[in-house]
Amino acid sequence: MRGQFTGWPEQAMDVLWQLQGEPTRATRERYRADRERLVRQPMIALLNEVADADPRYEDFSVWHYRTNSWWWQHQGAVIRLGRKIEIGLRFSLDGLRIQGAWWYPDPGQVDMFRKAVASEGSGRELCAIVEDVRKMGYDISGDVMKRLPRGYPTDHPRTNLLRHRSLIAARPLGCVEWLHTPEAVDRVLSAAADLDALLMWLVRHVKSAE
Repeated sequence: MRGQFTGWPEQAMDVLWQLQGEPTRATRERYRADRERLVRQPMIALLNEVADADPRYEDFSVWHYRTNSWWWQHQGAVIRLGRKIEIGLRFSLDGLRIQGAWWYPDPGQVDMFRKAVASEGSGRELCAIVEDVRKMGYDISGDVMKRLPRGYPTDHPRTNLLRHRSLIAARPLGCVEWLHTPEAVDRVLSAAADLDALLMWLVRHVKSAE
């Protein structure tokens, strides 16, 4: 049911501004309650509404604070779609950023990924998906080997993808007025739709090795 998320208050940016650089412990504690109320709780409300719109997004986590100042300056959250396959969101002074990622793989997952990439049908499908996502403005990255893994011919048509040990598609959604309104829910859902084909390919082909 819509209505929980009304947007990040503009004061959220003021709180994050106060936490820039290397804030002291005293500074962090002074702004802890405001950060929780103005930065972290809106992220929880946002993801609750995203989950209401699509049940696949119900398994999510919104990060707490850690000792590193970066975690106080960036509010992260993930939506888990499969083992080590997720949508990541990050709110900061730069605005909202989204990524679709398969990373920190379990033992065996990289081999599954490579076999699917090498296979003619699934490999061509992934190539087309990655190109479509790139055209939508997403940066494609990941843990990429310098050399082609053993067992694959050097003239394989998908050498670039075979070198990946993780795969990430990310782009900033901006630091604009809609962040402070309920419209952010629809913006996130639209971006998640951009990433859907990529993430579902990964869910199908890169399963847990456990």
